[in-house]
Amino acid sequence: MLEEAIRMKGMTSAIFSQVDELRKQADAIGKDVITLSIGSPDLAPAPHIIAALKEGIENTNNYGYTLSKGVSAFLEAVAAWYDRKFGVILDPETEVHSLMGSQDGLAHIALCLVNPGDVVLVPDPGYPIFSAGPLAANAELYRMPLIAANNYLPDLDAIPLDVLRRAKIMILNYPNNPLAAIAPSEFFQKVIDFAKRHHILVCHDFAYSELVFDDYRPDSILSFPGAKDVAIEFHSLSKTYSMAGCRAGFVVGNAKAIELLGRIKSNFDYGIFYPVQMAAIAALRGPDDCVRQTAALYQRRRDIIVDGLMAAGWKVPRPKASMYIWAPVPTKQLSFDFVVDLVNEAGVAVIPGVGFGACGEGYVRFALVQPEERLRLAVERITKWLG
Repeated sequence: MLEEAIRMKGMTSAIFSQVDELRKQADAIGKDVITLSIGSPDLAPAPHIIAALKEGIENTNNYGYTLSKGVSAFLEAVAAWYDRKFGVILDPETEVHSLMGSQDGLAHIALCLVNPGDVVLVPDPGYPIFSAGPLAANAELYRMPLIAANNYLPDLDAIPLDVLRRAKIMILNYPNNPLAAIAPSEFFQKVIDFAKRHHILVCHDFAYSELVFDDYRPDSILSFPGAKDVAIEFHSLSKTYSMAGCRAGFVVGNAKAIELLGRIKSNFDYGIFYPVQMAAIAALRGPDDCVRQTAALYQRRRDIIVDGLMAAGWKVPRPKASMYIWAPVPTKQLSFDFVVDLVNEAGVAVIPGVGFGACGEGYVRFALVQPEERLRLAVERITKWLG
């Protein structure tokens, strides 16, 4: 009989699977469930991106292996995009590497740097790959609590010195999933100085940099002095350009970390399908109108949920970024029990906060991945159910 490896013990999508199973059970008895659980965009890419993908697919010379690093035109497009968006100058040859979505890089970076007994500092709550990747590398996890009282920022001064002596990597994510939290500029400079003192590589997941609202603009960690000495930044075209299924992303920053990650990936895969890289180049070099329109659409969706639930007496924060809403459970239930009742009684599926870590208990995450009329219906159902 097969027995799973020890490293598998900490890897689970149980709550996500359980919520989906609840939805399926409700569907099976004819109940209409509005799914606001999994953060998969319901939008299509802009026409110029689809045209580039179509052109690439129709060229029969584009079906061979590509280099794991990415074709030169893609790497150059990433560097130009970073310069335009954040004023960060990157060497396409040494400071940029393609990824099959940002999760690809986040899953593998610990394999490059961590030995048994080493520590990776991960956020709690946090996106599951932040923990799963290090666990696959046999790392020990130190979970940094992200709580409302500290504006959902880790308290770096609270990390024990014996942990810091063994720490190799710190994973951060702003704008944040699941919290939809943002970080002030001074925080990133503090992180850079902290990482230099303790010889830690900072891995910043920046996938939601363009899904921002109310004239807010986030900072790339690489825009601060000294960042390239200690930091890499992961990005994805999944949310910004609605290309989630294409699996296109990139990592930028510290050249040594990029080289190590590239060496790992060259043993694991043969790179992104060339037509997808063509579509990604069209996205990165194309007009920003589609990005602004996508952000405006998510802002409208945010307001439908926030305004509607606030009117119903549910005090829900209004995030300035991401495609999520992080809301305190409005009843005295545990987050999973609340979600079960919400599916069965109101026909709305969200994710319990505990699915993102122990510090997520008492909250739920809404993903804004349904059209506006479905979101209004979700608000109506929740309002009626809360009474």
